[in-house]
Amino acid sequence: MNDFEKRLAKHYDELKWLYYELYGSDKQAFDYFCEMMRKCWLARNDDLREFDDARLSVPDWYAGNDILGMMMYTECFAKDLKGVKSHLDYVRECGVNYLHLMPLLDTPKGRSDGGYAVSDFRKVRPDLGTMEDLADLSAKCHSMGISVCLDFVMNHTSEDHEWAMRAKRGEKEFQDRYFFFDNWEVPNQFERNLPEVFPTTAPGNFTFNQESGKVVMTTFYPYQWDLNYRNPVVFNDMTENMLFLCNQGIDIIRLDAVPYIWKTLGTNCRNLPQVHTLVRIMRMAAEIVCPGTLLLGEVVMEPSKVVPYFGTVEKPECNMLYNVTTMASTWHTVATHDTRLIKHQLESVFALPKQYVFLNYLRCHDDIGWGLDYPFLRGFGIDEVSHKKYLNDYFKGDFPNSPSRGETYNDAPELGDARMCGTTASLCGLEFWDKDKAVKLDIMLHAFLLTQSGIPVIYSGDEIGQLNDYTYHDSPDPDKAADSRYVHRGAFHWENAAKRNDPSTPEGKIFAAVKAMVQLRDKFEVFANAADTWLIDTHDDAVLGIGRYYGEKTQKEKMLAFFNFSPEGKAITASENLNGAFEYYDMMTGKKFSANSIGQIQLEGYGFLWLIAKA
Repeated sequence: MNDFEKRLAKHYDELKWLYYELYGSDKQAFDYFCEMMRKCWLARNDDLREFDDARLSVPDWYAGNDILGMMMYTECFAKDLKGVKSHLDYVRECGVNYLHLMPLLDTPKGRSDGGYAVSDFRKVRPDLGTMEDLADLSAKCHSMGISVCLDFVMNHTSEDHEWAMRAKRGEKEFQDRYFFFDNWEVPNQFERNLPEVFPTTAPGNFTFNQESGKVVMTTFYPYQWDLNYRNPVVFNDMTENMLFLCNQGIDIIRLDAVPYIWKTLGTNCRNLPQVHTLVRIMRMAAEIVCPGTLLLGEVVMEPSKVVPYFGTVEKPECNMLYNVTTMASTWHTVATHDTRLIKHQLESVFALPKQYVFLNYLRCHDDIGWGLDYPFLRGFGIDEVSHKKYLNDYFKGDFPNSPSRGETYNDAPELGDARMCGTTASLCGLEFWDKDKAVKLDIMLHAFLLTQSGIPVIYSGDEIGQLNDYTYHDSPDPDKAADSRYVHRGAFHWENAAKRNDPSTPEGKIFAAVKAMVQLRDKFEVFANAADTWLIDTHDDAVLGIGRYYGEKTQKEKMLAFFNFSPEGKAITASENLNGAFEYYDMMTGKKFSANSIGQIQLEGYGFLWLIAKA
């Protein structure tokens, strides 16, 4: 019995039961699914199988303290895949060993939604290279200890995908892969329960297709056609596409918009139970064919909706999930100088099982949505609509004395809502404000990011304090010119990266601080996901305190971290005993930290303190 057969046998009963539950005991479809997995395993090369074996020997390899991610658009960073390969030395210099390449599969020009309207899951965009270039880059990354992450856009295809083209021509087999309707009767019934993803730029969830003379479901944009996962052919073929990408050396598959993939009339078509069944099956397929691969779920919703995508310890779904609520709450805290909301949110995160691994970030390719815990905020007299307006005004620089510079995305004034775009440095005020204060805030936020359990991911350019790129306004592509997310998707400034070793520049100050913190994080096991974590009462709403403890038989490490979200200096009294068996040192300076048992701590404006002790 070979490895494939052993792993299939381990999962077979559950796999069959779940598949039959979804697809009505369709034996032919299930047998095809199993044979498809076998073909994908046979196509997996020896180097990748060795990689699988190495990771199986340390199954929680991604839950330690030694991983730092970076996400980037290939064309922004180095024009194409060969260019990225030529700059991997810089990536490693940053301490990065997890590289998230933003969508790079083939998409129609001008109708791509930033790469999320895929017309061919087996082809790289020609201007970026070829599938062979991607496999070559992945192999080079592996030789340098770098894992590669790629988006898998599973909810929809481009209207230019072969399936969609054949559906337009009236082929029922391919219309059945989407949601086609002869008239608006059923779509209108769906709309009664469906929220709009982009109410201003793409209102509604359905589009009339002239070529077929039918209405098609398009949850995101009219050129992105929702796939019908009620059809087992869709699930079989899309899973095969995912495994094909894994066989090109992709280590982390980012499941894009995963909550949307199952549709049922009369519901909001979000987070339905069948979604979890599909993800569980995909997890098992990966463990059978390419067990070194991880699934990263993109679930940009409140924590109660996010956490179920981990599955259970016995029947896991995603290996990792985005910590979107902490990200949004962080920027709320920057604007308000009040840590009570983020403390409330972190309490929920700290209470979760340590097997759950979050991907943490300050910025990503997308916007910041203000999906905060408004029932909690109402306890402090904060109204949702007016607070969202305040946050957007603050980060646009429209609020008095705000140093921030960003742009809103998808404004919906009637809902009192909008989303915010901008690079970390620009949102911190580096464009407009006192540069020293902006740099301190930027560094403090990265320190907070690196203190959290999970995998920290930096958006390319943030390591050198890259500013907003307003040139998108003048783009000849009208879709790009109208999409404010491109304000933080600008080309990487290599001329600014050349300043990274000059401590007199903002680039040099940010780069040196982030690199030093990353090295410390790699050195101390107290940053591992398995560490105990808790909140420290600082007796000041502007200052966040976090404790971490990691204890092995031979060594115990305790860390106390403090973050001042106010521009003013603070003298705080921390409710944490700093005496006893532990002797604390400032991790950034190496100096012994002297304090009495009630912990008088001085923090400068936007300052932070990492204290470490071993016993």
